[in-house]
Amino acid sequence: MSIALVIVDMQETVVRNKLDQQTIDHACEYINHVADQLRSNSHFVVHVQDVEGMDEAGREQLHFIPEVDLHDVDFIITKESSNAFWQTELEQVLESKGVKLVIIAGFAAEECVLFTYNGALERGFKAVMLQNGILSTHTDAVASVYRDRNVISYPVVDYLARV
Repeated sequence: MSIALVIVDMQETVVRNKLDQQTIDHACEYINHVADQLRSNSHFVVHVQDVEGMDEAGREQLHFIPEVDLHDVDFIITKESSNAFWQTELEQVLESKGVKLVIIAGFAAEECVLFTYNGALERGFKAVMLQNGILSTHTDAVASVYRDRNVISYPVVDYLARV
């Protein structure tokens, strides 16, 4: 079974100045660990970049934060709505790689992360949230997402990545 980690909106202009550095570092530690495990076992990492409302000149301002490791083998998908599957090539990319399990991480738990999770389910993927890998400016939103959705921990990902 192929697995994909979909990292949503971890961009400088989206995350910086909205969250404290400790919160960002904590989530990125988990995101980077899972991404490394998946890459090293021939699975996939997708970075989703929100470009909603940006013209070509403004898109350079939307680069990913340096705390999230970006590798040449990773895919980058741009989106213009909250759901990373909506009117993007994400579904086709995942299907072409035989992905069955989609792990969602990133910002913001109550918006783009949740909508992308729902989008994965609607398209027939098994979807889970990465425990300690989602962020929000509202701590109750993170707790709500974890309470009401399927969650996966990094030790389980480590195991599944090698199976």
